[in-house]
Amino acid sequence: MSETFLFDGPEHAGQTILLAHGAGGAMDSPAMNALAAALAGSGMRVARFEFAYMAARRQGQRKPPPRAETLQNEYRAAIDALACRGTLIIGGKSMGGRVASMVADDLFREGRIAGLLCIGYPFHPPQKPEKLRTAHLEHLQIPTLIAQGTRDPFGTREEVASYRLSPKIEIAWFEDGDHDLKPRKKVSGLTAQDHLATLAQGVAAFANNLTD
Repeated sequence: MSETFLFDGPEHAGQTILLAHGAGGAMDSPAMNALAAALAGSGMRVARFEFAYMAARRQGQRKPPPRAETLQNEYRAAIDALACRGTLIIGGKSMGGRVASMVADDLFREGRIAGLLCIGYPFHPPQKPEKLRTAHLEHLQIPTLIAQGTRDPFGTREEVASYRLSPKIEIAWFEDGDHDLKPRKKVSGLTAQDHLATLAQGVAAFANNLTD
C-alpha cells in the first residue's frame, strides 16, 4: 500500500470516509476527485489511498490489477496508517469497495469501523452476469450503503433485484447512471453533478444514522 493519503473536507470532522480506487483508476482520477469533493462538501472528512500496484504505476511500472482477494491486507494496513479518530466508514469505488466489503465485518466486530460505502459495486464482470461476486454479501453484518447506477454494466437494477443480499445492505439507485453514476443528460435530464449531490446527502444521512 502507498503510505500517501489524499484528504478532503474538515480536518476535525466527526466522521471520516476511507476510500480506495477502482481497478483501473488512480486515487486522483477525475471520478475519484469528483466523488471526494462531493462527500467532503457535506461536511465529512474523506481520505483516499492507493493499492501498491497503482502507486507503482506512478513510477513507470505498468502492473495489472491483482485479484481483489489479495488486496485485503493492504486495505487493513491503510486503516492502521490512517489512525482515524471518531467514526470511520470504509469503502471505495468499484474494486476498492469490493475489497473493503471483504474485510468490513471483521473490523466491524472489532469496533474499528462503523459502516461500509461502495460506489458502483462490481456485482459481476461486464457481460458475464453468471460470474457473481456476491457470496459474502449474503451474510454481511455491517451497515452498508451501495450507490449503483441503474445501467451499470457491473450490475443493473434488474440484475441486482434477483440477488440474495444481507438486510444490512441498502442500495441507493441512481437513474440512468453508469459505473461512475454518470447519467445521459438527454435521456434522464440529469447530470453527474446532480447524482453526486444526491449521493453526498444520502451518505451524510447514512453516516449520521450510524452514530444515533
